[in-house]
Amino acid sequence: MLSPSTLDYTMDFTMEQQAHPRDALKKDRQLSLVQDDRHDSGLDSMKDEEYENLVKELEDIRLHPTEASVGTHSGASQPGQAWKQQVTEDGDTFLHLAIIHEEKLLSLEIIRQEGHDTAFLNFQNNLSQTPLHLAVITDQPEIAEMLLKAGCDAEIRDFRGNTPLHIACEQGSLTGVSVLTQYCQKHQVHSLLQAANYNGHTCLHLASIQGYLAIVECLLSLGADVNAQEPCNGRTALHLAVDLQNQELVSLLLKHKADVNKVTYQGYSPYQLTWGRSNSSIQEQLRQFTTLDLQMLPESEDEESCESESEFTEDELLYDDCIIGGRHVPC
Repeated sequence: MLSPSTLDYTMDFTMEQQAHPRDALKKDRQLSLVQDDRHDSGLDSMKDEEYENLVKELEDIRLHPTEASVGTHSGASQPGQAWKQQVTEDGDTFLHLAIIHEEKLLSLEIIRQEGHDTAFLNFQNNLSQTPLHLAVITDQPEIAEMLLKAGCDAEIRDFRGNTPLHIACEQGSLTGVSVLTQYCQKHQVHSLLQAANYNGHTCLHLASIQGYLAIVECLLSLGADVNAQEPCNGRTALHLAVDLQNQELVSLLLKHKADVNKVTYQGYSPYQLTWGRSNSSIQEQLRQFTTLDLQMLPESEDEESCESESEFTEDELLYDDCIIGGRHVPC
């Protein structure tokens, strides 16, 4: 006999299914997320009938845990093991699909029942995305919180090397950042803040590139390294702020003791990157803290180039012999 709580949940789920047909789930935001980041992982690859059957099967499965928990199926195989092994052609489990379709009650019920099975909760699809990645992508912080409390690993990376925290920072989800850093394992916070994805970006780099000041502030307050350098070229968040001409971000990073004399692997300070830029305020803001030797551009690009140019006449500087792809191009 089913408990009242199970019956109530089943009724709630059935009502929600009637109120939210599958077509309503194909919102523009979801489709863009799926097409851009998921490459059609599950949402459009399933026919309507297949999706309805999947939901019905999960609904039926959910009717039995209360009975199993009191021993009515003693000695029998654990209910639900078969569906836990099923995946789509994109590698998505039922939990992946429930999160993709934003079936909140269904997702929470699966997590509640299978919270002891971290291997299932951390299962990665063909794009190496866990359910936690998808909860962040679809902006469902409550699902993300439940997954983390159930023991999901926040350090798992997707096919781009992004942890869920990378995704939250890139999308500008301050709530997502808060949930991930609050409910992940305490020892993971430092690792998550320092981790670089396959493009060499830390979470601070991504938030800086997107200009999400509140997230930058949050990450720095949690201990993110303000002077962390990109592995490829050695730019720090301050270099990125200059490149983007984001004066507010420059001020915020300076407030958090960003090193203005940190140079890229090519030897450029943030101040040197201000040359030729339109925002003179950023240049003046950095000049007062930058050492003299890091204020002038290297001679090869400044003094020497000016001296060599002075040897030519105005007519000779018209560049009428441009060659592109082996062909002369008129200028």
